Amino acid sequence: MPSHKIERIASDILKYLSNIILTETNDELLKTITLTEVKVSKDLSYAKVYFTSILDMPHKDIEKEMKEAAPFLRGCLAKVLEVRNIPELQFEYDETIEYATKIERIITNINKS
Repeated sequence: MPSHKIERIASDILKYLSNIILTETNDELLKTITLTEVKVSKDLSYAKVYFTSILDMPHKDIEKEMKEAAPFLRGCLAKVLEVRNIPELQFEYDETIEYATKIERIITNINKS
């Protein structure tokens, strides 16, 4: 179970990264990203950032773009996040929304028959 400090840092990273992507990036692809969750390791060295996108692009391509932007985003995060060491950002596409939509479709089809 994560400590309150780790949960707070994860929440702050989510909030600040969302704001950075919206206001400080010029890349239109990044502006289509919605961050859904951040999980920070116990030693605060890594932060796994889950995201979705409204673009109809392969997930791997979007992940690649996010990984290329990670150093810039981490640098911007260092300016606003009040921790000694800024975690390394690892971006992963969040498939839970697509999975939920698929399950909902299956349930709807079962109820129709």
